[in-house]
Amino acid sequence: MEKENRFVYLFRSTKGLTMVAISMIALVTAIWGTLSGPMVEWGVRDLTVKLLGMDLHHWQREGRIIMLYHTIAMAVLAIEVYFITSMVPMKKHQQVNINATITVGYLMAMIFGLWFGYFGHEYIFHGLFLVGQSLIFYAGISLAVALWPWREEYYLAPDSDYAHTKSGLDLERVAFFTMAVLTLTSSIWGAVTGSYWKNGHETFLAENLIRFPHKTHLQHAIIGHLHIMLSLVAVAITLIVGRWLDFKGVLHKWAMYFMIFGSIVLTTGALAIVWIPWAHTIIYFGSVGVMFAALLYVVFSWKKLIHEGIEDWGIENPTLFQKFKALFQDPLKFGTGWQMVFMNFTVSGVGIFMAIKLDKIFRVWPAREERITLTGHWHILAALIATIILMYYADISGLKGKARKWFGWILIICSDIAFASATVFSIKRLFVTEYMEAPVVNGTMLLMDFGLGLILVSLAIFLGWRLFDLFKQDGLWKKEAADPELDVKRIYPAKPIKDVNVEQEVEK
Repeated sequence: MEKENRFVYLFRSTKGLTMVAISMIALVTAIWGTLSGPMVEWGVRDLTVKLLGMDLHHWQREGRIIMLYHTIAMAVLAIEVYFITSMVPMKKHQQVNINATITVGYLMAMIFGLWFGYFGHEYIFHGLFLVGQSLIFYAGISLAVALWPWREEYYLAPDSDYAHTKSGLDLERVAFFTMAVLTLTSSIWGAVTGSYWKNGHETFLAENLIRFPHKTHLQHAIIGHLHIMLSLVAVAITLIVGRWLDFKGVLHKWAMYFMIFGSIVLTTGALAIVWIPWAHTIIYFGSVGVMFAALLYVVFSWKKLIHEGIEDWGIENPTLFQKFKALFQDPLKFGTGWQMVFMNFTVSGVGIFMAIKLDKIFRVWPAREERITLTGHWHILAALIATIILMYYADISGLKGKARKWFGWILIICSDIAFASATVFSIKRLFVTEYMEAPVVNGTMLLMDFGLGLILVSLAIFLGWRLFDLFKQDGLWKKEAADPELDVKRIYPAKPIKDVNVEQEVEK
């Protein structure tokens, strides 16, 4: 019975499902991380390959990397879906079906995709990898159906503090629905191109095509696909943490309008590069909307943290130092906004500057240097999103006290050190010559390894705590499993939502 309860907790509750997905990502990252970087020079890669029996050939490297990225990305998508189904009001059977489908999907895609890519090319495993992807796509369709905002039972009261129209339409729900539909649309770009493999399309890494004067429509489709999928993952986590910190008021209303508009325009531009040469202009226009919505969230969340801290201390006329102290008292909640601000220095700012000075500066550099900058650009964005996901998961996992502060500040400080170092490393040619770059390269690489190493150690301790708790007879997991409301953080609509019988829904 105890084993059944643990199984239900791991694969039915939001916290359990998230822990499984994060653990799978951490396991893959730990093992496959030994195949590159300094691990190659130290001989660790050869040891890993020999122990696990991997089948690696240098001419298949691009395909293996693409498979690895997809398996991790789909697990991240699953985590965000778990958060959304627990936050946004929907019928219970919809939540269960969506979570179950995407869980089976990402696990199939991850296990069989890596098996096919790294342990001999048995094509039945590639077929099962595609089955897993199909299940994820179906879960996405089910999520979009569940998020459909034009149902009166999900309308907000006229005097609600949350973004809504005069009729009561929940604009935040519209933003979630828009993001889900755009993600499904964007995934089709990659799926259609994949169907042409070996029939007009060959495997490639996007950063390897930067100096190609002419690209095929299928190559453009892949480039647009990978850029917009990462951007929509960022949109999703922004909406998620907004609900976490109860984003509302005038700023919330403006933010939702900009988020909806920006997401649509950004996706249109990213997918239109297949046909339109000036599609990047559309992308910039849409990015402004999304980034401005994120800025409004940062302003609201930081103001709220300061107000709550001062109120808890009972201070009527706080000093500037006291306001800063209140802002920094909870690193997990502060960190979600800070990482978005920090992103502008390491991702957005660098990307905009690179686009403006592309022909005058970056195309003058050796192709390898431009490739490093582009690769670092989206790796940093993906890692920043991962840190925000961990902050939210640590909160709902019940991390409190000194452990909460230590985990939060290690996550913020060490990630920022690593990402700032990666940024300096990628644009080092702006301020140092090729013959004098050794100290910069060595220093930034050391800081990157230091920062990421501490993050991985702290994450291992955190997951170890959750795993140890799982084996306790009366652990925290049992309390969480017994109280499903711990998973629910939602804005209740004007009208109560009643779960209905599945058979009745089918008859309708």
